[in-house]
Amino acid sequence: MLYSIGIIAVAAIVTLFIRAIPFVLFGGKREVPETVTYLGKVLPPAIMIILVVYCVKGINLMVGNHGIPELLSIAVVASLHIWKRNTLLSIAVGTVLYMILVQVVF
Repeated sequence: MLYSIGIIAVAAIVTLFIRAIPFVLFGGKREVPETVTYLGKVLPPAIMIILVVYCVKGINLMVGNHGIPELLSIAVVASLHIWKRNTLLSIAVGTVLYMILVQVVF
């Protein structure tokens, strides 16, 4: 029990520290470096692409449901995000659709 509380406390402190670093470094009237601005624009889409590739790497198109639930869910998430520009909505709808397809349909 005490070990678990210690792990949670360390995780909370590290998270707080990591979240505070940008405010300490770039707070006030300091200008944000171009590199940081560039990474802020490039990294989120790159991370999403890496996650999609990781999720579909194990699909075998020759057996089972042929990857239909995964590919259909990806298409719905992408379409919904392009239409509504709401990340939380896109991910939630895609996850619910995928679970319904896997648990009920296929």
